[in-house]
Amino acid sequence: MSDDTSNTPLTYADAGVSIDAGNALVRAIAPLAKATARPGANAELGGFGGFFDLKAAGYDDPLLVAANDGVGTKLKLAIDSGRHDGVGIDLVAMCVNDLVVQGAEPLFFLDYYATGKLDQAVATRVVAGIAEGCRIAGCALIGGETAEMPGMYEGGDYDLAGFCVGAVDRARALTGSKVAPGDLLLGLASSGVHSNGFSLVRRLIARNDWTLEQPWEGGTLGEALLEPTRIYVKSLLPLVREGRIAALAHITGGGLLENIPRVLPDGCHAVVDAAAWPLPPLFAFLQAGGSIEPGEMARTFNTGIGMVAVVRAGDADAVTAALEAAGETVYRIGRIEVGEKGCTVAGPAGSWGAADVWSASHHG
Repeated sequence: MSDDTSNTPLTYADAGVSIDAGNALVRAIAPLAKATARPGANAELGGFGGFFDLKAAGYDDPLLVAANDGVGTKLKLAIDSGRHDGVGIDLVAMCVNDLVVQGAEPLFFLDYYATGKLDQAVATRVVAGIAEGCRIAGCALIGGETAEMPGMYEGGDYDLAGFCVGAVDRARALTGSKVAPGDLLLGLASSGVHSNGFSLVRRLIARNDWTLEQPWEGGTLGEALLEPTRIYVKSLLPLVREGRIAALAHITGGGLLENIPRVLPDGCHAVVDAAAWPLPPLFAFLQAGGSIEPGEMARTFNTGIGMVAVVRAGDADAVTAALEAAGETVYRIGRIEVGEKGCTVAGPAGSWGAADVWSASHHG
């Protein structure tokens, strides 16, 4: 007779779930969450839910805006390389950048961390990254869930999801309705691949026998690929509140071609000049590693532009100066024209309605 069919009393730990480990993790991360406190939230952990006082945050006629997202298969690179510190920032970035494009200030964040067997050291590093992302974005980490699910995840695998709520005064909400022909497109540089396209990245690594430890520009390829997603909130919010921005597009999956049209009204067509910014070397390396067609690159990756701001032509210089003063690298990448709602990217090899972008001869 096997042990499983004996009369030996079983515990949750026998099934692979440690309540003590979960409690220890909460104690370890509580100071990290407390450090993200902001007006409206005390950011204490341990209750059944988290409170937020919208009145204390200073809003008069607020609309609430919510977003949720994950990090995707970039997590596999973090797990395989043992570099867990940045993916929490990625998680926050993917949510808060989606809020600021509505004109909203991120207020509070909750995370979901699921794994087969809880490794407190790994989980603490991940949550420390989440807390750091919240600090950068100015939102409070007010709660979350840690799920230990043996049999669902193999080895050291884990998954992350994030949920963020923001607010914007009704008059400042960005809906795209203010975009008009003649407006200019300002592209804010990305910090790298961000959090989209990693299933293709991992396929390229396997196909070319690359390793995450191979040298890359003073570091390793793994470090370059795992560079956290840039958070644009604090540089953009003041300009949104001043009414200097007509619309914002977060450049995630689908690239410039599919994300810019999401913030355009009918009758407006975005024309992007692919020669207006350099294709970063990391993207050129990935493109060469898979002989990836320019159109596929443009739909899969951000190609160096993580956020696009639509501004009046007369405001472009002042907005650019303000963004650069806030630490952003800004390129004037195109304009809004009269036409069918959509986006064309024009490059040296021609243009398409999603266009022929980077040729090897142009960007090297």
